[in-house]
Amino acid sequence: MSNNISITKVKKSKVDALDFNNIPLGTTFTDHMFVCDYEQGQWINPRIEPLQPIATHPAAMALHYGQAIFEGMKATVDQHGNPMLFRPQKNAERLNFSADRMGMPDFPEKLFVEGLKQLVALEKNWIPPQDGSALYLRPFMYADEPFIGMRAATHYKFIIIASPAGPFFSKRIKLWAEKKYIRAVAGGTGEAKAAGNYAAAIRPTELAKAKGYDQVLWLDAIEHKYIQEVGTMNIFFKINGKIITPGRDGAILDGITRISVMELLKSKGFEVIERPISIDEIKEASKNGTLEEAFGTGTAVGIAYIQEIGLNGHVIHVSNESPVGLDINNTLNAIKTGKIKDTFHWMVKVNEVLV
Repeated sequence: MSNNISITKVKKSKVDALDFNNIPLGTTFTDHMFVCDYEQGQWINPRIEPLQPIATHPAAMALHYGQAIFEGMKATVDQHGNPMLFRPQKNAERLNFSADRMGMPDFPEKLFVEGLKQLVALEKNWIPPQDGSALYLRPFMYADEPFIGMRAATHYKFIIIASPAGPFFSKRIKLWAEKKYIRAVAGGTGEAKAAGNYAAAIRPTELAKAKGYDQVLWLDAIEHKYIQEVGTMNIFFKINGKIITPGRDGAILDGITRISVMELLKSKGFEVIERPISIDEIKEASKNGTLEEAFGTGTAVGIAYIQEIGLNGHVIHVSNESPVGLDINNTLNAIKTGKIKDTFHWMVKVNEVLV
């Protein structure tokens, strides 16, 4: 299909009404959205138009059978005011990995990246300038065909919306190791960024928050013993000088920030090991003093420093400081904002769009 994207601009932007020092989480959206339709076996009519509600038939298959996937990304500005994207090709590839698992069509990766670029170029004034802030981008795809029946849909919508966001976690966080509910199992949808994965996590997360914790630490579905990931993050532990993270086993999301952090850590001389990690090992490492720190990684959170883990009414103390996590966070942010050279070639510049 052609990657020619039509653009219809709003008459007046709402950006002047936004207080960039006080951005409500997830409730403020920019002026425009990117939209593309899948009909008769092909993606058609790529366009940027004013953000508005989308008419949805009550029988839209996503509402009944859950064919819905999404990505999370951020746009920042460099030292010259240029909008920048962080590894957008990786998100395009992961979206299609999720689509394949959920029986949905691939979305053209070049169009994915071009749609992001043109939307961000149009919305560049919405990118917060403060350190740790960014324009959060949410590409998503869902089945909008009206049909009651169990099969893959034949009509889909792909949309990108954008929301300015401040730092996600401003304090050290506490995790609750979940022993009853599970997130995913190998062969399921845990590796896909499917909407249903997050729906199933809402109830356990609310229970964890009621206990005074910020997020759920998910354990494996068979033994409820081996650590998988956190509610919105992958997880890393520093034990006796080595960085350890759960290996991908078919149930863990392949985080873009995760793989980037692993590359950064290795470039800084750390030994990074992917392997199964039991909650008992973490408990013992805390007890004998070899658990030095832990941090979560994700697009929304960036790097989140972990204070403690609750387990069956007991508390596993992790650390009061996270020097490695802090250094990685500062390095990532500096790369994203152009304060240091991007030797990894991760950043993609967004050029002006003429309309």
